[in-house]
Amino acid sequence: MSVYTIVEQYQLEDFLSNYNLGHLVAYEGINAGIENTNYFVTTEKGEFVLTLFEQHSFDELSYFLDLMAYLAEHGIPSAHPVADKNGHYLRQLNAKPAALVQRLLGKDVELPTLVQCHAIGRALGHFHVISPDFPSYRPNGRGPHWWKITAERVLPKMKPDEADLLRAELEFQADYQNLALPQGVIHADLFRDNALFDGDNLCGIIDFYYACNDVLLYDVAVTVNDWCSLPDGSLEPKRLDALFQGYGEYRSLNALENEVWPVMLRAAALRFWLSRLQDFYFPRPGELTHIKNPDAFLRILQKHIK
Repeated sequence: MSVYTIVEQYQLEDFLSNYNLGHLVAYEGINAGIENTNYFVTTEKGEFVLTLFEQHSFDELSYFLDLMAYLAEHGIPSAHPVADKNGHYLRQLNAKPAALVQRLLGKDVELPTLVQCHAIGRALGHFHVISPDFPSYRPNGRGPHWWKITAERVLPKMKPDEADLLRAELEFQADYQNLALPQGVIHADLFRDNALFDGDNLCGIIDFYYACNDVLLYDVAVTVNDWCSLPDGSLEPKRLDALFQGYGEYRSLNALENEVWPVMLRAAALRFWLSRLQDFYFPRPGELTHIKNPDAFLRILQKHIK
């Protein structure tokens, strides 16, 4: 979540006139994340998050917004999109697709507690149980095809030893692309900054704009790599156990999932190492941007390989 597109007060007031939310009270840009433009918006009727989509078209955004509504209506703690006076979730602002969602209570966590890890695992397990019934489909835009394209882009700028590691990992992962693993809708980006807590109480999961249909185990690996990793890239056993205990309250892994779990940890680390390399070497201009260090996921990948 960053600010790439500036929204003036009069523009936002005109946008809000299409909703039954009363007059604008205040708004401010959000300096977190890296993909879309986001603002906190306060009106007479409450607090909301406004997102202007920098990467997605109108045609594909209905998937995300309908998914958010579906999850909120099926007991997943998440922000329900706000419909305008005509019942639509999506509008246009400054020539960009734009949507309002409810602003949730709570804040993200730096160092999660065991109770918080259990809670996020439990919510993810619940998500994975109900997500296969979501009627729409969207392929993973950051899957193996994207890995290959992005690697070709960043490899010329990388250190020789890191470039060799990247090539070797792409070759390794190519042997595991067609396994018969359970699939459904996945969040695909359930990092600590995409979950809001009040103490140990999970208030909500946010930022579903990487959501897609893919392997459920991969989603678990993405989550574990962020929630359970230590600074050296290794996994902290107690946090890992707590997360899986929560997940297991809704869903258990099958034999094949258990067997390929180390592969999925590597795949998840590779994906986010590549995306951070791309953002580092090819940053997009923005008023407020937050570029994350790719070395964190390099360390995670190296530990998983060992």
